[in-house]
Amino acid sequence: MRNIKSSDTKIEVKLRKALWQKGYRYRKNYKLLPGTPDIVLTKYKIAIFCDSEFWHGKDWEVLKPRLLKGNNPDFWVRKIERNRERDYENDRKLLFMDWTVIRFWGNEIMKKPEECVRVIEETIFDNRMANMDDDI
Repeated sequence: MRNIKSSDTKIEVKLRKALWQKGYRYRKNYKLLPGTPDIVLTKYKIAIFCDSEFWHGKDWEVLKPRLLKGNNPDFWVRKIERNRERDYENDRKLLFMDWTVIRFWGNEIMKKPEECVRVIEETIFDNRMANMDDDI
Protein backbone atom coordinates (compact mmCIF):
# COMPACT_ATOMS: atom_id res chain seq x y z
CA MET A 1 0.00 0.00 0.00
CA ARG A 2 2.99 2.28 0.29
CA ASN A 3 2.97 2.67 -3.50
CA ILE A 4 -0.54 4.17 -3.48
CA LYS A 5 -0.25 7.87 -4.26
CA SER A 6 -2.48 10.44 -2.60
CA SER A 7 -1.70 13.29 -4.97
CA ASP A 8 -0.86 13.75 -8.63
CA THR A 9 -2.61 10.54 -9.61
CA LYS A 10 -3.35 9.89 -13.28
CA ILE A 11 -6.99 10.83 -12.86
CA GLU A 12 -6.15 14.11 -11.09
CA VAL A 13 -3.58 15.08 -13.70
CA LYS A 14 -5.98 14.31 -16.55
CA LEU A 15 -8.73 16.50 -15.08
CA ARG A 16 -6.31 19.30 -14.18
CA LYS A 17 -4.95 19.38 -17.74
CA ALA A 18 -8.47 19.57 -19.14
CA LEU A 19 -9.33 22.44 -16.77
CA TRP A 20 -6.08 24.27 -17.56
CA GLN A 21 -6.75 24.03 -21.31
CA LYS A 22 -10.14 25.65 -20.74
CA GLY A 23 -8.45 28.51 -18.89
CA TYR A 24 -9.42 27.58 -15.34
CA ARG A 25 -6.84 28.18 -12.64
CA TYR A 26 -6.95 26.09 -9.52
CA ARG A 27 -5.17 24.95 -6.40
CA LYS A 28 -4.22 21.32 -6.06
CA ASN A 29 -4.42 19.29 -2.85
CA TYR A 30 -5.64 22.31 -0.92
CA LYS A 31 -4.84 21.59 2.73
CA LEU A 32 -6.81 24.54 4.10
CA LEU A 33 -10.11 22.73 3.45
CA PRO A 34 -11.48 19.56 5.07
CA GLY A 35 -10.53 16.43 3.18
CA THR A 36 -7.75 18.17 1.21
CA PRO A 37 -9.66 18.37 -2.09
CA ASP A 38 -7.71 17.26 -5.15
CA ILE A 39 -8.63 20.40 -7.11
CA VAL A 40 -10.02 23.65 -5.73
CA LEU A 41 -11.40 26.55 -7.71
CA THR A 42 -11.08 29.16 -4.96
CA LYS A 43 -12.64 31.91 -7.09
CA TYR A 44 -15.88 29.91 -7.30
CA LYS A 45 -15.64 28.06 -3.95
CA ILE A 46 -15.73 24.67 -5.65
CA ALA A 47 -13.92 21.65 -4.17
CA ILE A 48 -13.35 18.74 -6.56
CA PHE A 49 -12.44 15.22 -5.53
CA CYS A 50 -11.13 12.61 -7.98
CA ASP A 51 -12.06 9.28 -6.38
CA SER A 52 -10.80 5.90 -7.47
CA GLU A 53 -13.51 3.27 -7.68
CA PHE A 54 -11.87 0.77 -5.31
CA TRP A 55 -10.66 3.02 -2.49
CA HIS A 56 -13.88 5.01 -2.29
CA GLY A 57 -16.23 2.06 -2.71
CA LYS A 58 -18.04 2.66 -5.99
CA ASP A 59 -20.95 0.23 -6.33
CA TRP A 60 -20.40 -0.77 -2.71
CA GLU A 61 -23.28 -3.25 -2.77
CA VAL A 62 -21.35 -5.20 -5.46
CA LEU A 63 -17.82 -4.64 -4.16
CA LYS A 64 -18.45 -5.53 -0.50
CA PRO A 65 -19.51 -9.17 -1.14
CA ARG A 66 -16.46 -9.63 -3.39
CA LEU A 67 -14.18 -8.32 -0.64
CA LEU A 68 -15.80 -10.62 1.91
CA LYS A 69 -14.75 -13.60 -0.22
CA GLY A 70 -11.14 -12.40 -0.60
CA ASN A 71 -8.09 -12.21 1.64
CA ASN A 72 -8.33 -10.29 4.92
CA PRO A 73 -11.98 -9.29 4.39
CA ASP A 74 -12.46 -7.56 7.76
CA PHE A 75 -9.58 -5.17 7.11
CA TRP A 76 -10.68 -4.24 3.60
CA VAL A 77 -14.36 -3.78 4.40
CA ARG A 78 -13.52 -1.63 7.45
CA LYS A 79 -10.99 0.40 5.46
CA ILE A 80 -13.30 1.21 2.55
CA GLU A 81 -16.32 1.84 4.77
CA ARG A 82 -14.25 4.31 6.79
CA ASN A 83 -13.11 6.01 3.55
CA ARG A 84 -16.75 6.36 2.52
CA GLU A 85 -17.71 7.77 5.93
CA ARG A 86 -14.82 10.22 5.81
CA ASP A 87 -15.88 11.37 2.33
CA TYR A 88 -19.39 12.02 3.61
CA GLU A 89 -18.11 13.89 6.69
CA ASN A 90 -15.82 16.08 4.58
CA ASP A 91 -18.64 16.82 2.12
CA ARG A 92 -20.85 17.99 4.99
CA LYS A 93 -18.09 20.17 6.46
CA LEU A 94 -17.44 21.80 3.10
CA LEU A 95 -21.14 22.38 2.46
CA PHE A 96 -21.44 23.96 5.90
CA MET A 97 -18.55 26.27 4.95
CA ASP A 98 -20.59 27.25 1.85
CA TRP A 99 -18.40 25.37 -0.63
CA THR A 100 -19.74 23.35 -3.54
CA VAL A 101 -18.44 19.78 -3.63
CA ILE A 102 -18.04 17.79 -6.84
CA ARG A 103 -16.89 14.18 -6.85
CA PHE A 104 -15.85 12.31 -9.97
CA TRP A 105 -15.04 8.63 -10.32
CA GLY A 106 -11.70 7.82 -11.92
CA ASN A 107 -13.28 6.06 -14.92
CA GLU A 108 -15.44 9.11 -15.65
CA ILE A 109 -12.35 11.30 -15.76
CA MET A 110 -10.23 8.92 -17.82
CA LYS A 111 -12.93 8.20 -20.41
CA LYS A 112 -14.65 11.60 -20.69
CA PRO A 113 -12.63 14.43 -19.13
CA GLU A 114 -14.47 17.01 -21.25
CA GLU A 115 -17.78 15.94 -19.68
CA CYS A 116 -16.28 16.42 -16.23
CA VAL A 117 -15.19 19.92 -17.22
CA ARG A 118 -18.70 20.58 -18.53
CA VAL A 119 -20.16 19.55 -15.15
CA ILE A 120 -17.76 21.95 -13.43
CA GLU A 121 -18.68 24.77 -15.84
CA GLU A 122 -22.40 24.14 -15.24
CA THR A 123 -21.78 24.27 -11.50
CA ILE A 124 -19.97 27.60 -11.87
CA PHE A 125 -22.90 28.93 -13.92
CA ASP A 126 -25.48 27.65 -11.42
CA ASN A 127 -23.57 29.18 -8.50
CA ARG A 128 -23.37 32.53 -10.29
CA MET A 129 -27.10 32.47 -11.01
CA ALA A 130 -27.86 31.63 -7.37
CA ASN A 131 -25.66 34.54 -6.24
CA MET A 132 -27.45 36.88 -8.63
CA ASP A 133 -30.79 35.81 -7.15
CA ASP A 134 -29.44 36.55 -3.66
CA ASP A 135 -28.46 40.07 -4.75
CA ILE A 136 -31.95 40.88 -6.01
